[in-house]
Amino acid sequence: QVELAESGGGLVQSGGSLRLSCAASGTVVSLDAIDWYRQAPGKQRELVAQITSRGSMNYADSVKGRFTISRPNARLGYLQMTNLKPADTGTYICHAVGDYMELGDVEEYDYWGQGIQVTVSS
Repeated sequence: QVELAESGGGLVQSGGSLRLSCAASGTVVSLDAIDWYRQAPGKQRELVAQITSRGSMNYADSVKGRFTISRPNARLGYLQMTNLKPADTGTYICHAVGDYMELGDVEEYDYWGQGIQVTVSS
């Protein structure tokens, strides 16, 4: 079984930085791809950054040059956010795909975290 949890959110002033973590726990074998989404009040959920199973990284135009996604090991992903703006305010949600062990077999997981709040004050 796998659980996914985000951490690192909070309140920061405009121009500040935060690093979000997405940690996979349980019988995880790999963390192949990670997506970070942002949900702002009254707006559609937006894909902010992703790292694919091949290691390719993609970003929304609004965060290019300011956000960096990484995957340092098989259980952890980061979203480094710098030069934050009030428009970056929202709930950040991690989505991860990988493999885990269940009863001796390797199975694929596809999980969403609960989300974590990021608030950028002007």
